Amino acid sequence: MTDPAAPVTLLIADDDAVTRSGLRVLLAAQPGLTVLGEAADGVEAVERARQLRPDVVLMDVRMPRCDGIEATRQLLAGATDPPKVVMITTFENDGYVTAALGAGAGGFVLKRLPVGQIAEAVRVVAAGEAILFPAALRRMVTARPLGSAEALPRAALTGREEEVLRLMATGLSNPEIAEVLTVSTETAKTHVGNVLTKLGAQNRTHAVVIAYESGLVVPGLQAPPGF
Repeated sequence: MTDPAAPVTLLIADDDAVTRSGLRVLLAAQPGLTVLGEAADGVEAVERARQLRPDVVLMDVRMPRCDGIEATRQLLAGATDPPKVVMITTFENDGYVTAALGAGAGGFVLKRLPVGQIAEAVRVVAAGEAILFPAALRRMVTARPLGSAEALPRAALTGREEEVLRLMATGLSNPEIAEVLTVSTETAKTHVGNVLTKLGAQNRTHAVVIAYESGLVVPGLQAPPGF
C-alpha cells in the first residue's frame, strides 16, 4: 500500500456536475490528496491540466466534445512532464480498458468503488505504478488467445526478472515483491524497471498483459500466501 499522507494533487474531469462535485468533496477529504480543479469535458480537461499541472487527472471515459480516452491521448502526447491519468467509469467495458491503456492511462477504476479505493488508485498511479480493477485484467487476458511462449523475449529477461514479472501479475507492489524475494524495496524496484524496459511496456499492467499473452503467466495465478 502507498503512503496515504504523501501529497498528490488532482484534477477531476467528469461531465456530470453532481458526480464531479461529489468526487471533489470526498477525495479532498482523503489524506494527502488536494483537488486543484474540475473539468466538464475532455477539451476542458486537457486545457485545465496544462494550466494547473496536477500530479494526476481522474478522467471520466464518456464525455462530450472529446471523450476521456482521446483527452488522455492529447494530454500525454509529446508532453515533457505530463500528469498521470486514472480513468474512471460506470461501465466494466473491456474495450475502454484496452483503449485507455493504449492512450497511456496508468489506471482504470469504477465509480462504484468506495472512495478510499479510488483514492488509493490515485496514489498508486501517482507513485508511477499502474492499477486496474482485477476483473477487467482477468477478462482482458482470458478473452484473447494466448500466444506462444516465444512471444515473450525470454532470453532478454533473467530468471529473477521472470520471477518478478510473475509476482507483478499477482498484483503485488514493489515492497511486497521485495518481501517475497527477501531483497530491499529498491532492488525490487530496479528489477521491475528492468522488466518494463526489456519488454517495452508502458507500465506494470502492460507488462502483465504481455506476460499473459506469451504464456509465461496463466490466468488464475495467485499471490503467495500472506498477500
